[in-house]
Amino acid sequence: MSHSSMSGPCRQVLIVEDETRLREMLAHAITDMGFDVSTARSAETAVKMLDQQPADIMLLDLNLPGINGIELFEIIHKRWPSIQVIVLTGFGDLDVAKRAIRLDVSDFLTKPCPLGDLEIALDRARHRRLLAIDPTYLVPEPPPTPMPEPSRSAPPMTLEEIERAHILAALERHGGNRTATAQELGISLRTLYYRLETYQKQGLNV
Repeated sequence: MSHSSMSGPCRQVLIVEDETRLREMLAHAITDMGFDVSTARSAETAVKMLDQQPADIMLLDLNLPGINGIELFEIIHKRWPSIQVIVLTGFGDLDVAKRAIRLDVSDFLTKPCPLGDLEIALDRARHRRLLAIDPTYLVPEPPPTPMPEPSRSAPPMTLEEIERAHILAALERHGGNRTATAQELGISLRTLYYRLETYQKQGLNV
């Protein structure tokens, strides 16, 4: 659909979003970030497109008509396991977060999403994709994530915050035993270590 302004592998992004205006805004912004973008308004269309040309990264809205986002994520995980999925959602839900963790989600973004956060998420997903293709690939250190300013009235938790609380609670239940924690969560040790390392960089004591 668009051209890339930067060179390098693993820059094919498929946006799956049913809201036309948001889909077009995301496509424009991600193209400007140097990625090759294609778009789909439904899960069914996305699967047909991937059959013809696999993507490297998928930006996936969970609230889709027909096959919903998490069901599409499960299809992607089975058929194209190395595609990195960034979940985009306007609501937080613990069960959805648990399922996304098991599917090794690359990132959670909530609507509306600051472009800076989107660019960081895409960059992280691209490095994860490169690592999936070539295990010897060295992932560069991500920039530290600043802690948000405390709010007087607590906003609803984002999926990322729900995921973090869910993982840290499981870790505490198992007395810090990471193997047992990963087994309870249904994720690999590598995924758990990656998540905990991210939290440490955010300044959390884990």
